[in-house]
Amino acid sequence: MQPTLLILAAGMASRYGSLKQIQQFGPSGETIVDYSIYDAIRAGFGKIVFIIRKEFEADFREIFEPKLKGRVATDYVYQEMSAFVTGHEVPADRTKPWGTAHAVLCAKNAINEPFAVINADDFYGRDSFEKMAAFLNKDCNPKTFSVVGYQLDKTISDFGSVSRGVCEVDGNGNLASINERTKIVKEGEQIIYEDGDGTKHPLKPNTSVSMNFWGFDPSVFDLSEKLFREFLDKGINQPKSEFFIPIVVDEFIQREKGVVKVLPTSAQWFGVTYKEDAPGVQASLSALVNNGEYPDNLWK
Repeated sequence: MQPTLLILAAGMASRYGSLKQIQQFGPSGETIVDYSIYDAIRAGFGKIVFIIRKEFEADFREIFEPKLKGRVATDYVYQEMSAFVTGHEVPADRTKPWGTAHAVLCAKNAINEPFAVINADDFYGRDSFEKMAAFLNKDCNPKTFSVVGYQLDKTISDFGSVSRGVCEVDGNGNLASINERTKIVKEGEQIIYEDGDGTKHPLKPNTSVSMNFWGFDPSVFDLSEKLFREFLDKGINQPKSEFFIPIVVDEFIQREKGVVKVLPTSAQWFGVTYKEDAPGVQASLSALVNNGEYPDNLWK
């Protein structure tokens, strides 16, 4: 059974106002997510599932169905505020979605095979998809999940701070812990992060970081559902609290349910954290096309 790629795209259209305005970076108008889907198909993924907001389904279908029809199976799942909130009432002042782990949970009925999760607006690179596909096909099981580990210095923006999940990797190449660092920035030759009180801490350039590229067995859905109930019991009345994927992964490790393998990649990540990043993304994609990594029209 071929693995599935789950693309977190519920926030995508809201950031741009509408899907019609999604930024085009490739020589034939490709978006970043087009490159991820192309890489996934050539690595052997058999289905693409988009997590979206219901009101944008028609836009998504209009954009992606003509490209993907006949190449890969597709499905669309909605992240809705009321999903999996059984036994609780959604507070009237809650406008923020429940977070990335809730988005994944919303795909429970659409996925029955090992699957990967990515963000819609990050470029992950061919190597990452090949390593993830190999893991999902051979090593993924209810006791073994994975995350792609990027080198920190290949994930930095020149135009401001970034948030990254800093991975502590044990001697067996497994994830020991993951800490979200929200203010990572280049200072001269150094990379540092600032903690809550403004204290600066240096980070090594080759530090392993997560860019939200995960590999899961479908058993993760039952664990997530249980943890989401615990999250709601504690935090349903905090309007900004979110249920993130690293919360689930951390509990999976701490409760000794299994291990999370870190799949190291030397791939260069890029994304548009700041609008000033856009020309660099365009230039990087042009270079990859010129080097023959990608065709100049992905879907011709």
